[in-house]
Amino acid sequence: MTDRKLQDTGIVALEPHAATADVRDGSPLPWGAHPHADGVNFSVFSRNATRVRLEFYDRAGDLEPSRAFDLDPVRHRTGDVWHVWVRGVKRGQLYAYRVEGPWAPAEGHRFNPRKLLLDPFATAIAATDHWDFGPARGDDSSATPADSAPSLKDDVGSMPRCVYTHDHYDWGGDRPPRHAPSEMVIYETHVRGATIHSGSGAAHPGTYQGLVERIPYFRELRITTLELMPVQEFNENGLTRVNPQTGERLRNYWGYNPVTFFAPKGSYSGAGANGEQVREFRQMVQAFHKAGIEVILDIVLNHTSEGNQLGPTICLRGFDNSIFYMLDENDRRFYRDFTGTGNTMNANHPVVREFIRTALRHWVTEMHVDGFRFDLASVLGRGEDGRLLPNPPLLDSIAEDPILRDVKLIAEAWDEGGAYQVGNFSERRWGEWNGRFRDDVRRFWLGAGAGIGAFASRLCGSSDLYEASGKTPACSVNFITAHDGFTLNDLVSYSRKHNEANGEDNRDGTDVNDSDNCGVEGPSDDPAVESLRERLIKNFLLTLFVSRGIPMLLGGDEFRRTQDGNNNAYCQDNETSWYDWSLIERHQEIHRFARAMIAFRHAHPVLRREVFYSNEDLRWFNPGGSMPDWADPEQRALACLIFGGEEPDLCLLFNAGREPVSFALPTPPDEDEWHIAADTLQPAPRDLAEPGEEPLVENQKFYHLGARSSAILLAYRRET
Repeated sequence: MTDRKLQDTGIVALEPHAATADVRDGSPLPWGAHPHADGVNFSVFSRNATRVRLEFYDRAGDLEPSRAFDLDPVRHRTGDVWHVWVRGVKRGQLYAYRVEGPWAPAEGHRFNPRKLLLDPFATAIAATDHWDFGPARGDDSSATPADSAPSLKDDVGSMPRCVYTHDHYDWGGDRPPRHAPSEMVIYETHVRGATIHSGSGAAHPGTYQGLVERIPYFRELRITTLELMPVQEFNENGLTRVNPQTGERLRNYWGYNPVTFFAPKGSYSGAGANGEQVREFRQMVQAFHKAGIEVILDIVLNHTSEGNQLGPTICLRGFDNSIFYMLDENDRRFYRDFTGTGNTMNANHPVVREFIRTALRHWVTEMHVDGFRFDLASVLGRGEDGRLLPNPPLLDSIAEDPILRDVKLIAEAWDEGGAYQVGNFSERRWGEWNGRFRDDVRRFWLGAGAGIGAFASRLCGSSDLYEASGKTPACSVNFITAHDGFTLNDLVSYSRKHNEANGEDNRDGTDVNDSDNCGVEGPSDDPAVESLRERLIKNFLLTLFVSRGIPMLLGGDEFRRTQDGNNNAYCQDNETSWYDWSLIERHQEIHRFARAMIAFRHAHPVLRREVFYSNEDLRWFNPGGSMPDWADPEQRALACLIFGGEEPDLCLLFNAGREPVSFALPTPPDEDEWHIAADTLQPAPRDLAEPGEEPLVENQKFYHLGARSSAILLAYRRET
């Protein structure tokens, strides 16, 4: 589209500012807004822009900027980077950009100076409570010709502003705990949901500070690593659907739809969202580190909230759509979608690779986080044509980055484009969410088809998945449940999903849950049903914490948090998702068992060594004491003897069958005797004994294990 046609649409071309002593050419590096001398240097990337304007605002609601700086392509551009230095900028200054360039969707260009844009490198965003991200803000549609006019609406009234935040923060000698994989127990949680419920008793509910208030609880639980669901700034008010049961508008609760990669969520700050969120986030990390707990972020780098061709222009699309996103090679108006959100980051383009690495470095160096869980990480291994690359340069460069060398890297090793890379995601430095562990352990205990061979492999660290690629059990993040899917309580309380409140006619969320309602769909007052559910929950917890690899517990599973059968509660910012801490009192037995199993894992290093078991370390046997028939699909009971060396030997017994079985026990070493450390059939406190108080097995040759239960025996000679 020519300049003449652009002006005919009513878009006024940007006018250059007059040069003054307060405004200088600036520098192309570093990207973003950074202090220099007595001013601030602003720097952004755009290869195809023809003009860039930086606008300052005094207040978030102002419709006109207090000052504007039009960047001269001659003076204020180095290569593809636009830059300007401005004197006297103070912390808290609000700013945004407008970018002019070709409007040519068929060529991938969607420049529109009517759109106020967020700085891709902004470290805080203000005025997010009135965002309007509905389809009406889109520029194009699949029904319009490729050269259709962009939106003429100047959206300054509905857009937030970037906040200049750079100032000194006294970290007070803060150092990352750097727990070895063998020590780690991950707790996945949501910043807002953890304390927003009235039952939390938090002085600062739903905030970073509110999460700090739970540190004594996390220490008592003995988790080592907190994995936070997305804290990158996102628009919680971006959904247009309502709950058909209540009529209430649904909100983006999970946050897997970032608008910027560098800014912490402002609404999670109790102190304010005009830059205060940065300080409060840092204070949170600092407090957790002081308590010996790591903080890793569930980070979303595979897409943004700008959606498809009907979506809003708020950031990257307005700076250089053809660079930042994967576009359809046949018609570049449209976006490749390997994320299920409408767009996909062009992650292996050299510029985008650097952009992503810069974001990761920022969270590590400026915010002191200890690592990342990468959402839909397989996307980050795709080239511009969408194909999976054999040696993705982004993944290799993240693993070898000198700033990121010591942080945890955990991949969700699949995407919505059909990639499933569990067991072979990139090189050995990358850990992985082990989805096969989740599936096989669920199917074993709930009778959905997994045999004893698959169950045994998961218990031993999944050598069948990881050993061939040179990885170890330390690369396997084991989990039964996560934010996406049923909670542990719901896994044994519902046979099917109940997502009616999401407003999608129960079509959303997976239909493959491998769950069992134990005879009653939903809550039950039947003592037999509740007894079975508690036993199955204990079986899952016991399996998780005796398995080699890194265990991850979904927040609230330790006290039977429920989502009422909703397995896709991304839009339920209400009591469906919030943590009801009163459940600890109601489900004391499960809470005690979970806490004690974590302690048991910490007390027995043989369970968590970072190598696979050898034949000298472990021996499997069936109830008769001989080698199990791994190919028998009807076999539902098995056991293993783990040789402890300097530690006590362990005997793990599992019976997923509907009838009790008697296991012939191996002879313990020397003069040791078998003691009962755990038996999930028994009520508390006999379900898991206190260390040193494990009762003696009456018949040292056999152990009678109840239906659908598990047990741990310890071999030692009690001192008399």
